[in-house]
Formats: sequence, structure tokens, C-alpha cells
Amino acid sequence: MGRRIFYLVLLAIVVRASAAVADDPWVEVTSAHFALLTDAGEKEGRRTLDQFERMRWVFHTLFPMAKVDPAEPIVVLAAKNQKTFSALEPASYLAKGQLKIGGYFLHSSDKNYILLRLDEEYEHPFASVYHEYTHVQFASADGWLPLWLNEGIAEFMQNTDINGKDVRLGQPSMDDILYLRQNRIIPLPVLFQVDSNSPYYHEEQKGSVFYAESWALTHYLLVTDHQNRTHRVDDYTALLSQNVDPVTAAEKAFGDLKQLEAALHSYIQAAQYKEFVMSSAAAPIDESSYKTEALAKTQSDAVRADVLASVGRTDDARALLDAVLKQDPNNVQARETMGFLASHSGKFDEARRWYGEAVKLGSQNFLAYYYFAIFSMYGNDQEPDPEIESSLRTAMRLNPRFAPAYDRLASYYGMRHENLEDAHRLNVRAVELDPANIVFRVNSASLLMEMDRYSDAMAVLETAAKMAKKPEDLSLVQNRIEELNRVQAARTQPAADASAQVVSTPVVVSAGPKYPTMPVSAAKLTADGVIRDVKCNYPTEIEFRVEGAPGKNVSLYDNDFTNIELTAVGLTFTGSVNPCSDFEGKKARVKYVASSDKSVDGQVVAIELRK
Repeated sequence: MGRRIFYLVLLAIVVRASAAVADDPWVEVTSAHFALLTDAGEKEGRRTLDQFERMRWVFHTLFPMAKVDPAEPIVVLAAKNQKTFSALEPASYLAKGQLKIGGYFLHSSDKNYILLRLDEEYEHPFASVYHEYTHVQFASADGWLPLWLNEGIAEFMQNTDINGKDVRLGQPSMDDILYLRQNRIIPLPVLFQVDSNSPYYHEEQKGSVFYAESWALTHYLLVTDHQNRTHRVDDYTALLSQNVDPVTAAEKAFGDLKQLEAALHSYIQAAQYKEFVMSSAAAPIDESSYKTEALAKTQSDAVRADVLASVGRTDDARALLDAVLKQDPNNVQARETMGFLASHSGKFDEARRWYGEAVKLGSQNFLAYYYFAIFSMYGNDQEPDPEIESSLRTAMRLNPRFAPAYDRLASYYGMRHENLEDAHRLNVRAVELDPANIVFRVNSASLLMEMDRYSDAMAVLETAAKMAKKPEDLSLVQNRIEELNRVQAARTQPAADASAQVVSTPVVVSAGPKYPTMPVSAAKLTADGVIRDVKCNYPTEIEFRVEGAPGKNVSLYDNDFTNIELTAVGLTFTGSVNPCSDFEGKKARVKYVASSDKSVDGQVVAIELRK
């Protein structure tokens, strides 16, 4: 994501603003691809929704191979003024002296919220929204799309203006132009290899050059491709999708990089920037198909409470939810949000209850069924539960493009060593839907190992290793490769013994855990510090150490991390908590019992994550 991302975190002390301001009635306007709620009336709601449909058409037209529609629904909340907007924006922006924003895009693993101020008078009031919307469109290309082009296109699209059916995009960014004229640009071979770990992506000055140059190069390539009727950008992305090295792909698609860099420098200095003008009059958009519904106060309040919960304003969200449930005891949305709040506090039994109630009340939200199944699986790794399977299949039916539901049902079968062929098909579908998700690929390899298909498992892991960008993803893949090598070595050992004509007992690879399972009723010990070196093993084993004061590191494990009592103080997570990726680097107080295996200190009982 870019420098204009709004990182939404829960503050330990929440600044309370009136969450109950809803003086004007809210209406919901829906189209085939968006749902918009507003307190500015039906006319303004339909106009704003139409803008988003036309922005979607622009993406479909310019980037036909992009992921035009995310699997997660997009809900737009269009506030008519600052008063309404302040009742929804993150608490961090309410403090005195903070930057006033006109909109932001909240994207998580299971939902997308867009918040707007309709009375904003900036030149490009939706810039941050369009920037992040661009990233959502290219989410499926994260595995191969280089960072410079991902950010360059987002910067290119953010200055789009839609007036009726007329669309202007690619308008120059004067801040970027001035910055590039005053600073030396990054050599293109370096720019093409910048990733999320590069100082060019993180350091303030270098980061500014990176974003400005990414915009300028993208702008230059798109404009000149259009003028010359060439397709260099398409050729470049096609090569990248085949896992060609970014620099090699650039040389093949763009030609001599020194010449391209000289042309870019001249383009920056020339001050002659063109923009695209498109007419969406011929777009297949039927404004008469937009549906409008007046919302009861409890309905709009329930949605607003979900937004508040998502941006970390937990106290405000709970206050609003309590009022909604008092007036409308059968409100489904309120129950789903209560489940969200409970899960992010580590109260998984409570989360299961709330989501279960939403399901029984006939929820049509695929997430309610998905999370009910997930929290039903916690602590239930032995006995079959038909509700888990049926809930996951309902989630898949309600949203056939939601990859996590396929992955979880495959894991459910894998943990019970049943329906393995069906589980494999589900794994494959999850990877097809979200190719950049490394965890899905690792889970697929684990299932193939369970099926004794070791060469197939290794092929999946080798592909995942090439695609992994984050250190934790690469570590996860490498750990599974090491495990696969150990299993294969153990499986082949009896054959080696036989060739040496030594009588031996066949080696049996145990499916059991690496460490003993200790009684949690034993005396509890406590470790305070930072969680480091998290490693997960299929299906639910976890190892890590707590790095405390010098000389006070504690090595810990648990054979089923779903049984760990998890709480959080002063922070929250976007989406469901994944211990394998979300624990690393977190401050924590960990309760554990001593292990009978002296190679490790103890078995985890409870974790309290801290800000």
C-alpha cells in the first residue's frame, strides 16, 4: 500500500465522538457491484453510486485482465457533511491538529468499506479512495506485479474526476513533479526491484522519490503507449505473470533501460503532461436498475456500528450495538458485529454464540456462516461436527469467490483424515481464487503430504517459495519444505537398510505432535516480552520464543493453537487472527506450563497481546 494509506489501528485510549448522530434518515442505494448508504438523500446517493459504477467501468476498460470485482463486498458510506463523517472516521483523526480527511478506504481480508464526505471541496476529494480501490483491483496480481507498477497505477488513477458521463484520468500530480525536479531519480534497474522490504519503500525521502517516480514512469508509459499505439505495459505485465525477473522483463518490453531513463528524465522536465478523457456514455451501466430502500434507524445504526468496530472505535461501536439490540432484538447485522468484537478480543466461544444466533435468524451474509464454522472448529479437532461442514458450504454458496471458505473446509477434512480427494479439490479452488495467498499454497502442500503425494507437495512449495514476498511467508514455506524433506527421508530409510541386508523394523512416521501435550491444570508460569521466531506445523502446532530481558528467553509451543486463550489489550487486528503470521513481533504476556520435554520450556496456556 502507499504513503496515502490510512492505517487503522485501535488506540489504547479512544477519543469519543458522538456515535449517535443520525439526525437525517439514511437510504441504501444498490447496484450490481456496490451498496451505498447515505444520509444525504436518494438523489445524491444515486449520483455517487453512479460514479463508482463508472470508475469500475474505467478499470474494466483500461485493465481488462485485472480483478475488477473483489470477492469481498464493497459498501460505501457517503456522509453528507463533516458531522456525520466524524462520527465514523478513525479516532486517531479526531485529535486536535490532525489532518482532516475527505475519505478513506478500509480494506480487510473479509470486507471493504469506503467512507466519503460529500461536502468536501478538495480538487480531488476521492483521491485516497481511488488509490486504494486500485490496489483492490490488482489484489490478485500481488504475487507477480512489481511494487513500482502497483503504486504507479494507483497514483495515476487517484486523480480521476467523473462528471456525469465524462471521465478525466491521469491528471498530473504537481507535488510529484516538483519533487522529481528537485531530487535525483532512482536508477530504473533499482526501481524495478524495489519490494516491501526495500528502504526505498520505507524511508521518508527515498519513499517520496519512489512514489513520485513510479507515478511519472507509469504516466509516461501509458501515455506514449496510447499515442504510439504500442502495448509495452501489457507486454511487460504478461512477462511478469510468467515469473520473468522484473529487470529482464523490462528490458524485453521497454528496450534499452538507459534510453528509457533518459526519456523519463526529459519527460519530467518538459512540463508537458497529457491526460486521458473518456466518455462512459456507451458503458453498460443502467442507472434505472439502481434500487433504493429507506433504512430504519436500527438498520443504519447497525451498519455504522460495524464501521466503528472496523476502525477500532470499540467503545462507540458497543454503545451503538447495545441501543440497536434493545430496540430490535432480532437485528442480524448487530449480532454479526458483536461476534466480530468478541473474536478480536480473543473471546472465541462468545464470538461463536453471536455468529450462531445470526445464522439461526437467517443471515444472508456469507461471513456469518464462515466465522460460525471457524469458531466452532476451535477446540474441536477430533469429533466431526456437521454444522461446521454445512456452514462452510453455505458460505461458499452465498459467495462462491470467497477463497478462505474453501481453504478452511479442506483443512477441516485434512485434520480428520477424511474426504482427502474432495479436500484437495477445495485447496486447488482456494488457490485459483487467490493465487497470491501463500498460506493457501502451504495448506495445499500439507494436504498432499497427507495423501503421500510428496513430489506434488514439493512442486507446490517450490512455486510458493518463488512467490513469497514477506519474510514470514518465506519462513512458513521453508519450514514446510524442511518438514517434507524429513518425512521423505524417514520414509526411504527402511529401503536403504534393506539394501544393506540389515534386518530392521520398518520406520513409521508418526502423525503425532513434536512435543508432549501437558495437562493445563499444572502450575502456571509467566513470560513477558516480545514473541519471536513463530513457526507453525500442520495442522495446528505452533512454536515460538518470548524474548524478554537479556538471558530470559523462553521457548514455548502448543500442539493446537486454537485452544490457546487469546486476549488483546490496546490493539486489534484487521480480519481474523492468524497466529502463524500475526503473533510475530508482538509484545505479550504468555502463561504456560512446564514441559516434560527438556528441549523446550513449556506449553502455552494463554496469550495476552499488548500494544
